[in-house]
Amino acid sequence: MIRKLSPTCLVLFLIFFFIFPLPLLGAGLTQRVSEVVLPSGLKVILLENHKAPLVTFQVWYRVGSRNEEWGKTGLSHMLEHMMFKGTKKVGPEEFSRIIQENGGDDNAFTSDDYTAYVENLSSDRVQVSIDLESDRMQNLVLREEDFKTERMVVMEERRLSTDDDPQAYLEEQLGAAAFQVSPYHWPVIGWMEDIKHFTLDDLKTYHQIYYNPVNAFLVVVGDFKKDELLRSINKAFGQIPKGTLPEQKKDKDPPQTGERRIYVKKEAQLPFLVIGYHIPNLTSPDSYVLEVIAEILAGGKSSRLYRDLVHDEQLLLSVDADNSLLSHDPNLFTVSAEPLPGKDIAEIEKALSQEIERLKKEPVDEHELQKAKNLLEASFLYEQDSFSFQAMILAEHEIASTWKSVDDYIPSIRRVTPDDIMRVAKTYLVQDKRTVGILIPLPPKKERTMPGEVSPEGRIIR
Repeated sequence: MIRKLSPTCLVLFLIFFFIFPLPLLGAGLTQRVSEVVLPSGLKVILLENHKAPLVTFQVWYRVGSRNEEWGKTGLSHMLEHMMFKGTKKVGPEEFSRIIQENGGDDNAFTSDDYTAYVENLSSDRVQVSIDLESDRMQNLVLREEDFKTERMVVMEERRLSTDDDPQAYLEEQLGAAAFQVSPYHWPVIGWMEDIKHFTLDDLKTYHQIYYNPVNAFLVVVGDFKKDELLRSINKAFGQIPKGTLPEQKKDKDPPQTGERRIYVKKEAQLPFLVIGYHIPNLTSPDSYVLEVIAEILAGGKSSRLYRDLVHDEQLLLSVDADNSLLSHDPNLFTVSAEPLPGKDIAEIEKALSQEIERLKKEPVDEHELQKAKNLLEASFLYEQDSFSFQAMILAEHEIASTWKSVDDYIPSIRRVTPDDIMRVAKTYLVQDKRTVGILIPLPPKKERTMPGEVSPEGRIIR
């Protein structure tokens, strides 16, 4: 049965939530974390949590699309697929079946900065993950027939997720225009021509360089005894050859000296607008100010952009703002908007720019600022109710800086002042440092005038 708050209680709760700071419930998360580096060079990050008899076991490799080269984009994502093609002990596609037979589930994902493999199981089945992951870390078999088949799968994935998705395609093109030197120039899935032409030997070389213990780390969160689990992990992973730590430093773009604009024409029902500004990551205190700015602009239905442009002026169907806090290298702060049918994209861009300029000129009201901080804190804390999220947040901070920086999030958010917001907006959210992407919708091909047909103006199309 679900109990509902009375209207009076609900009002009191909302007043308390939006006006008064939340307690630091998540403070000290890292104080409960243990770190050990095995003889193989593999870092192990452990967090005991006995609220449920479950464990999330995660292996993170410090390799993503930022580690690729021109002409070889998409190798990180392709290798993620091939990691499920088996070893001498485990047959192709058997990995996931074994996890499922033991009552668990698994997942894998690739980003600009990392590739991660995740299993969630009952705590008494954690040895299954230990055995499977240690086996494929050192004994992966890469076969030509598997490679050719999986490459076709990845090409189809690219078609569906990007080429046939106008908004995703625009965002990909925006990144390519915003970054000219940094490897963030290319998409995680890779360019189609590169996917078509890289070889199994390319993949084997890439695997040899980046898939070794010294370039990886484990994160385990859940119901276990640390010393006992560590012995099992050390037995399975500790004797794997260490390998050589690959170079992680990558070239960064010089400061942008003027606005860049791109236009994409694709079959779509509505136009779409994305604006990207160059910003730092969490190694700069300003990145936390940008977190608050994103929340003020588009954090829910009470945010500025939603309230003004979606609800009041009815210009937009949706709007979003995103800050790349946990990116390994400096990345983008993006604002995106989908107009309502019939609305002018130029009018939308002007309205968004006015809201950005307002941040530079008018101090944010203390009530609005506190509400944004409370919402960020609440989201950060409540999501930690999941073992998997606790592990992921530790891992993502480890990728960007160190897992120990997790405890900096709430204090850093709380320190943000109206003056900080004005200063940071003036520093980063400026026209000369932005790239604007606009999707121009085309009608379906069957509705277009074809060669030999007569145009609406009476001309024969040639």
